[in-house]
Order: sequence, then structure tokens, then C-alpha cells
Amino acid sequence: MSCLFCLISVLTTRSSAQEVAKEIAKEYDLVIYGGTSAAVISAVQAKKMGKTVVVVSPDKHLGGLSSGGLGFTDSGNTATIGGLSRDFYHRIWLHYDKPEAWRWQKKSEYGGKGQGIPAVDGENRTMWVFEPSVAEKIFEDYVKEFSLTVFRDEWLNRATGVKKNGSRIQSITTLSGKTFSGKMFIDATYEGDLLAAAGVEYHVGREASATYDEEWNGSQVGILHWRHHFGVLKKPIDPYVIPGDPKSGLLPRISADQPKARGEADAGVQAYCFRMCLTDDPENRIPFEKPEGYDPKQYELLLRVYDAGWQETFNKFDPIPNNKTDTNNHGPFSTDNIGRNWDYPEASYERRREIIREHEQYQKGLLYFIANDPRVPKEVQKKMQKWGLPKDEFTDNGNWSHQLYIREARRMIGSYVMTQNELMDKRPTPESVGMGSYAIDSHNIQRYVTPDGFVQNEGNIAIWLDGPYEIAYGSMVPKRGQGDNLLVPVAVSSSHIAYGSIRMEPVFMILGQSAATAAVIAIDDDCSVQDVKYAKLRERLIADKQILEYTPPPEKLDKSD
Repeated sequence: MSCLFCLISVLTTRSSAQEVAKEIAKEYDLVIYGGTSAAVISAVQAKKMGKTVVVVSPDKHLGGLSSGGLGFTDSGNTATIGGLSRDFYHRIWLHYDKPEAWRWQKKSEYGGKGQGIPAVDGENRTMWVFEPSVAEKIFEDYVKEFSLTVFRDEWLNRATGVKKNGSRIQSITTLSGKTFSGKMFIDATYEGDLLAAAGVEYHVGREASATYDEEWNGSQVGILHWRHHFGVLKKPIDPYVIPGDPKSGLLPRISADQPKARGEADAGVQAYCFRMCLTDDPENRIPFEKPEGYDPKQYELLLRVYDAGWQETFNKFDPIPNNKTDTNNHGPFSTDNIGRNWDYPEASYERRREIIREHEQYQKGLLYFIANDPRVPKEVQKKMQKWGLPKDEFTDNGNWSHQLYIREARRMIGSYVMTQNELMDKRPTPESVGMGSYAIDSHNIQRYVTPDGFVQNEGNIAIWLDGPYEIAYGSMVPKRGQGDNLLVPVAVSSSHIAYGSIRMEPVFMILGQSAATAAVIAIDDDCSVQDVKYAKLRERLIADKQILEYTPPPEKLDKSD
């Protein structure tokens, strides 16, 4: 709707300006800031518990990465995914169980696995791999079904928009001048913008390994995990414009700065990218176009990677339904825009938009370069030319995702800090409100020149866990006196390396439901979020089918003997 108040979707009908003004004027039980999957799930839970709730979303599209291209779910052990998070993946299953859902592909033709598990779990009526548009439709279905009030394209005034009375938030005001008052607040943004504006303590970058007694935090110079580094190539790669001549300068996308020593803290932020939805269906494909500002010099390093025998260009074109992909970073030089996002977490909105535009230009340019530059190996180029953007995805954004993959930004320093020790079962986790199970996974943070004069990436860590782990209630709660009516289910209180596992979309939905439940209990008991009685919270979470602990099923005896 286009009107003075620039509104929203208020679920069942289009509201008049007067009705919008009325919605803004009232005090809500719960005000949720953010448009992520956690924001929607938090709102649903609050409504299910009989409370008034408003979602104030800076985004026009709901669902964050879940509807922004990450359709090849980082699920880990799906037995630990319960409650409304599991309901979301059940609704995915229901959608694809209908013949009409398969527009570009026969249902019988789609198979395979997603992250090591069956993409379709018919026994449990869940599906873990899906198209972006389908995910967004399901989030919008939640909005309609639960009559959620959602204000879109509303950006928190980060300078003066948070009004507090002591340690409690009273209201938030957006740049458009709308003010939303509430008893409880949830920061459901990837960036942690509300918690920061409210004066809650947080961290950006990597802590030293000694800070929380962790092995995999701080700089990981010299550590080469998975295949996202130059050590996988058959020969080392010269970083200079004229090979062997440092005076000629470094190739683009290589930093002249040296990484810190192993284990030391720095301001590094793991690389962002767009999770691209691509298709090779000729009837639904838009060929890759040359982006504005295209500069082939930005991809010179990739040519040297190809020259070294790299043959894994298409290894993360993960299949999702209807002949589409969730395409992610893979290899030493790929879609991750390494080192170009360090200032994003605390940047102004305008600076963030610049960073997002640069990431989009880089990634579109990469696709165009591979598909068109005559120096690219012919077999790679011929195959890339078969791919393109789907005509039926992101139709109001040039068929390009509306959500940059913010893998990490601010992280609250709350009542309890989740670390590698809890994830690896070296220390018990108090007051579980959900579980995670994915590997500890940090993407690269910088690309530099080694002392022996070759290019290398740093920061990619991949540590498999022995099993699922519990996530503490205190990791969603600010320290006492900083935000006594604020909960944070996305930018949770966690070390950099622990966040590498927690930061998965199913987990954000789990924590969103738990945060809303705690907020309702705090309202009903007239207490701060720090004083919510865990026994009461736990009882309600279990009743709502959240998974708070996990016991592996007994191994089946082999009776063949």
C-alpha cells in the first residue's frame, strides 16, 4: 500500500491510514524488530499464547536467508529440530506433496540428499530443500493464518530511536517516524541493531582463543580446512600482477595486510555472499548479464586458479526442486567476497547498502566472467553458459536474491556466552531452550600473501561435532541492567567460533519460538527476562514440542550372527 504511513501487510485486509495510526498508537505485549525467519516464528508463538504482537521489519520480504536463497538447509541432526521450526519444514513438505508444485521438473525426477540427509523425509512429513519463493509463501501464510501485524520497510532509528526507562525499553522509533511501544521486545535481526541501539554489550570480530579457552577462535593462520583455500591446488599461486614482481602490485581481492598470529583476536568478519538460486532449464532461464561497473581484472586470480588445474567450479550447485539450485561458495576463489565486509556490522545504513551493492556486483560479475571471458577453460565456460537466473524467483528484484548472507555481525555478550566448550561437550550447558547440531563452520575472513610470497586464505574452520548440543537460555538474555525486557534469538551471546554452528536457520527459528515464550512468561509473571523461572519456561517449551535434550536412539542389534 502506498500512503502517508507507507504500510505493511496487516494480515487479512488492507488498512486505511486511520487504522494504521491506531495500530501504531497502542502498546503491544511484544514488539519484534526484524524480518528474519526468527521474527516470523516469534510472532506466531506470541499470538498462539494469546498476546498482541507487531513485527517491525526493515525488509520488504519476510524470512531472511530462508526465503533469500538458502534452500539447501544447514539442518544437522533433524531429530533436534522441533516446535514451529519443524512445522515450517512440514509445511514445505506439504507444498511439494502437491503435483502442481512441480512446474519445471517431475516430482519423480527429484531426489538426492541435502547436507547428508534425505531432502524429503516422507516418514516424518518434512522436507529440507526448497525454492526461495516457496519459503516466502509459507512465511506469508503464517502472517495470514495468525493475523500478524507486520510493518515492512521500517528501519530503526539507531541513533535516537530507542527509548528506555532505566534498564527497560519502552518504545522504538523508525526513520519514518513511527513509534512502537511494548512490554517486551525481541531483536530478530542478523545485525543485532536493536540490542546495540539499546546499549546492550556486544562483540564484533574474533575473540582471542584465550578469552574463552577455545582452540578454534582468533586468527587461524596456517589452518587449512575443507577445500576453500589455495593449498588444494597443484601449485602455489603468485599474488602479483606481474608474476614474481612485487613492485607490480597485488592482484585484486588480495590484502596487503598480514593476519594476526594464531589464536590472536582481530576485527575480522567471516565472508558474506548471496546464496544464488540458479536454473539450467532453458524455458525458465535468464542468461547471465554483464553487471554495471563490470571489471574483468577483479577475477584475474581465478584464471590462475584454473591454470593450476582447479576443476570444482560446480561443486556447490546444490539441487533444489524444479531444476534450480542453492549455489554457495566453494573453493579458493568463489562467491565469498573475502575481506570486503569487515565494517558491515556497525556501518550506517547507507554504507551497508554500498557493501551489499559491491557484493552483488562482484558476484554477478563472477558469473558473467566465467560464462564469457575467453580465457576461462572452454569446458567450464560451456557448462556455465547453460545456467542462469530463474524467471520465477525474486521477480521484483531483477531475479536476484533480496538478502545478502550475513553469516555473522554483532554478537551479544549476554547473561551466558556459548563457546566451543559447550558445543563440544567439555562443559555442561545450563537451561536449554533448544538445540544445535551443525558443524562448527566459519568461512574465510581474509586473503593475504604468505611469507614465502604466495596467496592464501585464512579463517575457514570446519569442525565436526560428536553430537547435538544444547543452547542456554542466558545466551538470548542481556546482562541484568542492560535490557531487562529484551530477548535476542539471532545475534545471540556466543563466541565467534561457537556462532559458526549456532547461526543456522532452523536454530534461529527454534530460538525465536523460545524467546517469544520467555517474553510471554515475563509479561504474565511481571518480571524481567533475567528472572523468568526456567522450570515454567521449560514446561511450556516441551508442551510446544521443542527439543531441549537429545538421546541417540539405541543401536539396532545385528542379528545376522
